[in-house]
Amino acid sequence: MRLQGKIAVITGGARGIGRAIAESYAKEGARVVVADLHLDEAKETAKAIGLDAVAVAVDVSKRSSIEDMARVIAEKVGSANILVNGAAIFNMAPLSEISEEHFDEQFDVNVRGLLFTTQAIAAQMVAAGKGGKIINFSSQAGRRGEARVAVYCATKAAVISLTQSMAHELIRQRINVNAIAPGVIDTPMWDQVDALFAKYENRPPGEKKRLVGEAVPFGRMGVPQDIVGAAVFLASTDSDYIVGQTLNVDGGNWMS
Repeated sequence: MRLQGKIAVITGGARGIGRAIAESYAKEGARVVVADLHLDEAKETAKAIGLDAVAVAVDVSKRSSIEDMARVIAEKVGSANILVNGAAIFNMAPLSEISEEHFDEQFDVNVRGLLFTTQAIAAQMVAAGKGGKIINFSSQAGRRGEARVAVYCATKAAVISLTQSMAHELIRQRINVNAIAPGVIDTPMWDQVDALFAKYENRPPGEKKRLVGEAVPFGRMGVPQDIVGAAVFLASTDSDYIVGQTLNVDGGNWMS
């Protein structure tokens, strides 16, 4: 088991990609902390995983909540070896309809939350002196702009940049920072995405989801399990010499 004895913190870990990663890390021997805004769902996920998995509430848009989470983890579980910054939100609107609230909500979770969660957990890693692995979640949307998705694309581009800057600073402490950029993944979030595209592109529900799936070179939308291999690899010693990279896991949607 590649993560035997490790402690892994996963924000947004209650469902979707986060849950799939939490389950896979547990199978690889890690003790998992499921950190999520929705504590009841986090508890259900932790219970399903077993193996001393722990659920912790966190609202990554609030720095005080992040600090509370980090303190609880240190007291109940110990110093984290692995951090997955999976918490994120999506919204879209034409340029003319973007509001300050629309902008702030996405940047507060997708960028600000990622930054200060990393700051809090990386401090524990540095203090422990045993190195660590940090995996940020960007998106294919961070690789290119998309009509009506300006703010979300900007947040995910910022994640790529933050990953590189964090990696430069933390690798001296033997903390590897990398990112994963998924493509279109069939999660509960995509039902929200599909509904918004239906609204703004005057499509019937489900059509956008079908079309984007058909457009993937691999031939289908991804599922959370498609992300697991990359997440385990980047958390393991197999990736020790990989620093500041963003790995596309998207069925060929963005080739670089």
